[in-house]
Order: sequence, then structure tokens, then C-alpha cells
Amino acid sequence: MSQLPQNEVIEDALRKEMKVVPEVVIRELVANALVHQDLSMGGASVMVEMYSNRVEISNPGEPIVPVERFIDGYQSRNERLADLMRRLGICEEKSSGIDRVVQAAEVYQLPAPDFRAGHRRMVVTIYGPRPFEQMDREDRIRACYQHGALKWVMSERMTNQSLRARFHLPESKSAIVSQVIAATIEAGLIKADEKVGGSRKFARYLPFWA
Repeated sequence: MSQLPQNEVIEDALRKEMKVVPEVVIRELVANALVHQDLSMGGASVMVEMYSNRVEISNPGEPIVPVERFIDGYQSRNERLADLMRRLGICEEKSSGIDRVVQAAEVYQLPAPDFRAGHRRMVVTIYGPRPFEQMDREDRIRACYQHGALKWVMSERMTNQSLRARFHLPESKSAIVSQVIAATIEAGLIKADEKVGGSRKFARYLPFWA
């Protein structure tokens, strides 16, 4: 963990080094990569690549759960290994790891983790802190979807207010957040909760699969 990219900050007149990416996120993603790697593939292994502004963690084998369902779905490729790692306290209980990663990204105001299925390989990219103004459209849509999915698995619902809190934005930015929600709906990743009717004031949103 000492090799993680870090920034220097001044706090109480003292210079401190702060990790760009929280250790809990790295631990969960490395454990996840180990558990879900395809052990039948020769010449391939789990990789952790560190850059100045991001960390990329990858494992051999395409995912057996669609990347859009990582937050709520679970199917282990190596269940005996997963059980052993849970007993040793290396990873959390079944299916909770990605939830913790997404939640930590929100708490530390990081861009949403980027899960990508490549050719015979699964890659997760975790970026360092980036204010809302510096997030591009893809970053914002990905964060909106993951926030909505996380709220769903926590038996809660995403609202304009909760998404503003995720982005650390004041109420004056409600219109901008509404645009992010509209773009995520257009992308087919979330939908309006019909149970609250057509009220814009009390609008709630669900992941597309809910």
C-alpha cells in the first residue's frame, strides 16, 4: 500500500501525505480480482498498475456477471477461494465488496469506478479525487447510475438531493444535477420511480433493472 499514488496537503501547518485512492478500495478490488480470475487461462494473472492519478486492477477472464450488475449481482468463479478469503478477513461477506468500493468512492469524492470487460480480461480503474466541474459527461453518468444502484441495494432511492450530496454540490446546483439524471435516463441506465407519480419535487429514480 505504500506504493499507492499520493498527494501532499498542508494541515495544521504540517505537511502530510494523503493517498489518492483509499486503501479499502484497493483491498476490496484486489480481493475481487483474485476471486473472479479465470484460473484456466495460462500466461495471465491479476495485475495492479499504479499511475499518478489512478490505479488499474485487472484479472484474466471475462466477467460472468454483466458489469452493470456488479453492485447487486454476485456469482463467484472460484467459490472455495472466495470462502477462504472471507474466513481470513481478506474480503467482506459475499457480494458486498463492490458495494463498499462504490460507497467509498462517494465518501472520498472520487469519480465512479470504471468497470470494463475487455478481451478475456476484466479491468477496473479507480481515479483520484476530481471535483464535479472536472468530471466529463461519462464520469457523471457512471456516478449517477452507480449511486442509484447503491441506493437500491440499501433499500433506499436516489433523488436529486441524494445525488447532489454524492457530488458534494449545494442546492443551487439542482438544475445541473437534473441534467445529469436526464442524461443517465437517456443512456438507459436509470428510470423514474412510478410509485411517486409525475411529481418533479418528489421524484425518485431506480436502476434500469429494478
